[in-house]
Amino acid sequence: SCLQLGLERFHGVCILGFNSAEWFIADIAAILAGGFAVGIYTTNSPEACHYVAENCSANVVVVENHKQLQKILEIQHKLPHLKAIIQYGEELKEKRPNLYSWSEFMGLGKDVPDTQLHDIIASQKPNQCCTLIYTSGTTGQPKGVMLSHDNLTWTASAAGRFIMLADAQEKQELVVSYLPLSHIAAQMSDIWSAMTFGVQVFFAQPDALKGTLVDTLREVRPTAFLGVPRVWEKMEEKMKSIGAKSSAFRRKVASWAKGVGLQTNLKRMNGYSEVPVNFRLAKHLVYRKVRKAIGLDRCTKCYTGAAPITRETLEFFLSLNIPVFELYGMSESSGPHTISLPHAFKLTSCGKEVTGCRTLIHKPDGDGNGEICFSGRHIFMGYLNMEEKTREAIDDDGWLHSGDLGKHDKDGFLYITGRIKELIITAGGENVPPVPIEDAVKEAVPIISNAMLVGDKAKFLAMLLTLKCNVDVETGEPGDDLTAEAVEYCQKLGSKATKVSEIISSKDKAIYAAIQKGITAVNERAVSNAQKVQKWVLLEKDFSLVRGELGPTMKLKRPVVAQKYRDQITQFYADADTPT
Repeated sequence: SCLQLGLERFHGVCILGFNSAEWFIADIAAILAGGFAVGIYTTNSPEACHYVAENCSANVVVVENHKQLQKILEIQHKLPHLKAIIQYGEELKEKRPNLYSWSEFMGLGKDVPDTQLHDIIASQKPNQCCTLIYTSGTTGQPKGVMLSHDNLTWTASAAGRFIMLADAQEKQELVVSYLPLSHIAAQMSDIWSAMTFGVQVFFAQPDALKGTLVDTLREVRPTAFLGVPRVWEKMEEKMKSIGAKSSAFRRKVASWAKGVGLQTNLKRMNGYSEVPVNFRLAKHLVYRKVRKAIGLDRCTKCYTGAAPITRETLEFFLSLNIPVFELYGMSESSGPHTISLPHAFKLTSCGKEVTGCRTLIHKPDGDGNGEICFSGRHIFMGYLNMEEKTREAIDDDGWLHSGDLGKHDKDGFLYITGRIKELIITAGGENVPPVPIEDAVKEAVPIISNAMLVGDKAKFLAMLLTLKCNVDVETGEPGDDLTAEAVEYCQKLGSKATKVSEIISSKDKAIYAAIQKGITAVNERAVSNAQKVQKWVLLEKDFSLVRGELGPTMKLKRPVVAQKYRDQITQFYADADTPT
């Protein structure tokens, strides 16, 4: 059908919609017909959609529904290569030239002879591009990461074997597809690895990340599950709020079981294999029930990636005997580069290189920290029509420079210590990685949802803070009401506050004191005076995808936040006196 529509060699087929069978079919059809498969985030504005569709010279755009269709119709006049639009998720509301329903689209190809398709497939080579992944750079326009047939097929097979995915002939693996398919992580796990190993794929509801994911997990009971940190954090928050409502006796039992779980699993991580009796009892009383409640009772492979996860969240799940394994990589490495395994895992490490992948720590400092560079068959071809940017990413020896800082420990485990671009370099020339300090503050003050450290080229560090609040399920817009967990925390401190605005407008003494106390405690553990947080401010609204402070995988977009709250940041440094 793509060929019948006139899809030309190396032109894009853009797919704009939530995960579905049609998404997979359109993606693979685009590749076999000699085009590029190109996912577009459903949260993109019409302008952002235009940038991608024009950049890949799209001949065809596949949309899920009327809402997404409107974005394309708005920019259609600026897409000279566009020949057709297909809508798959719902019936068409209007007839237009070159607009097809899914069933009409599927019927288009019946007169195209098989020989024409087979000739095109036969002409394709392993080192030619077949997929474009648009990476949302922290600054500037997104870049089209060119992935070859070999990038995808080799990585799918190598990563799947590494995590010991079973072949369907031996045992059927099951996964839930819900993360955006325009992102490499979901594409690698849901399409390419699944196809390589015959994994059964179930599609979640489009509102999965707004709360229905757990229902789908309970129904499917997957054997492998990949979550971005925000997904694991949301589960943790939900489980804690349910726990807070249970009886005193139940809370005591759960608390005992979590202590046993954490101790046993940390010992296991360090090579002790014996399982104490109390662990077996706790498994029977608590762990099994918890796993069943979140649909992970059959899941032996729980993974997290795409953004940094806090130690606190990893320990929470470990204490319930749910080890969450970290993996690390980037679009430019076709997804994974290092992966943690049940028998080779360390808390806060991203694991070891997938077999066939190599790491170089570039220009390490005294502690062994340097830029992480990759090589292997998973390294991308380059950025589409951006030779300059490609040269910045891949050096003359073929190493891909990640832009991440990290180090290996004596056993060869990789640890990420920060982003080079994220590093705050104070006026005094001190390099400060922000994430560890932000995580420490969130851990010290459980009511804090997001924390962002500022202080680049400034005399001291300061911090923007947001509080945990309920989010509008429909719009994803953060509200003013505190979460149940946050309200309970306020009550413990003797505050009657139930809204963010109440705390800020009255400068709620109990809450402000608790935040200061937490920050002071974090400062006491600081490496140096330059790494202490001297000032902070509470913001009225939490960060969100809708408001642009978070990216599609819930990664903090620092430049956006810095721009949006520049007045508050300027205020930190407006007073001439440096705080003591």
